[in-house]
Amino acid sequence: MPPRSTLHSQRSLLLTLVILLGSGFLATSMLSYFASRDAIRDSIVNTELPLTSDTVYSEIQKDLVRPVLISSMMARDTFVRDWVVAGESDPQQMTRYLNEVMNHYETYTSFFVSDRSLTYYQAKGVLKHIRPDEARDTWYYRVRDMAAPYEINVDVDLANKDSLTFFINYKVFDYNDNFIGATGVGLTVDAVIKLIDRYQERYQRSVYFVDASGRLVLTGANGGPQGAKIGQVLRELPELKNLQAQMPKPQSGSYQYEVLSDAHFLNVRYIPELNWYLFVDKREDGALSEIRQSLYVNLSICLAVMVLVLVLLNRVVRRFQLRIETQAMVDSLTGLPNRRGFDRIAINAIAESRRDHKALSAILLDLDHFKRLNDTHGHLAGDEVLTGFAEDVRRCLRDSDIICRWGGEEFIIVLQDTNSSGARRVAEKIRLLAEQHTYVFTGVALQVTVSLGLTQLHSGDTLQSMIARADRALYSAKQSGRNRVCMEMAELA
Repeated sequence: MPPRSTLHSQRSLLLTLVILLGSGFLATSMLSYFASRDAIRDSIVNTELPLTSDTVYSEIQKDLVRPVLISSMMARDTFVRDWVVAGESDPQQMTRYLNEVMNHYETYTSFFVSDRSLTYYQAKGVLKHIRPDEARDTWYYRVRDMAAPYEINVDVDLANKDSLTFFINYKVFDYNDNFIGATGVGLTVDAVIKLIDRYQERYQRSVYFVDASGRLVLTGANGGPQGAKIGQVLRELPELKNLQAQMPKPQSGSYQYEVLSDAHFLNVRYIPELNWYLFVDKREDGALSEIRQSLYVNLSICLAVMVLVLVLLNRVVRRFQLRIETQAMVDSLTGLPNRRGFDRIAINAIAESRRDHKALSAILLDLDHFKRLNDTHGHLAGDEVLTGFAEDVRRCLRDSDIICRWGGEEFIIVLQDTNSSGARRVAEKIRLLAEQHTYVFTGVALQVTVSLGLTQLHSGDTLQSMIARADRALYSAKQSGRNRVCMEMAELA
């Protein structure tokens, strides 16, 4: 198991990388998002809304301003003026004229009211006579007395079952500029609302109309800003109450307001033909939905990449750590476990021996006069002998046996499921092999002998106590003349 400090360092490294990668990805994604948001805002204010306003204005000229032009033409039509001056002798002539206007221009209604006879003519015939005391006729007297040449009014249409109608009332003058009546055409309010809904659906904007006093005069089916209805004024809407003060008359421009932290962009255009303002309103949230979605996708991808990088990095770190740990426990010259590696392996072997109630022996061996060999033939020759000897000893052992380089020219062997008698046979085999084997280095034959001390694991032994006995046995072998096997028996009793 890796040391706690190593695990802590590894976790700290991964945490640092998570913070760096996450911060980098987040910063890049957010900078990209804010840059895109600013670009979209600029595009909305300076390009999209003005362009939409121009396009809607063109549509208005065709759909809404067209009735104004038709009414203007009727007010200047010589037939109308000549017919009135001639005494209105044949009402059917006016009826046919109004019917022709209504059918040709596809208006909902067309009318003429004579100031001389106070007769209300309509495409279906004479509708009624105007009276100053009739509340439903006040529109006519208002038109007669106003200074402007025409007005746009929303009122019920008597000729069409009191349908709410969008009227253009135009003053008519004779050739001497004397007022002789009012004429015009009408569209149903429902038809005009459908036109606005068509604009909104086509351009994905809110479209509504405000008069010079700040009153909503036309909206779509769902109302104007925040669902405001026709007749409401801007100052009644908290978010727009200051907008009218920013709009000198006539004035066109771009404005911005917020509703529950949701930004709205407005393009306002004055329409002189109607004396109205055209409002084209776009919510920022709708415009940013795509780049916000892109931000979420981008962050998801960054998170996935970061997780993948961390997983791969964790694997690399673990492999590198394992390799370092392995190298730390392996002798680089002989490829055998070193003393550090031996401790871990031997402790496990002792635990297994006690669990299975099997014998276990240890042999500590030392090459005789190895320092003299190094001094005479050099350390490279000594390394060659050590490598060859380690390989020879390994071939004498079973796969279950353990051999390690204890240090310098010393080796230690742990023989599993082997008692002291079996251990002595293995030790003698190793001693004879060393005595009879010749190692060649740069053409020079080198020979070594080995002294061996062995012992068997006893109850109550620790690894250190068992090795201590093997070391004393090795010392005895050296003291007895080397090239021999000794066993430590003092603690068998």
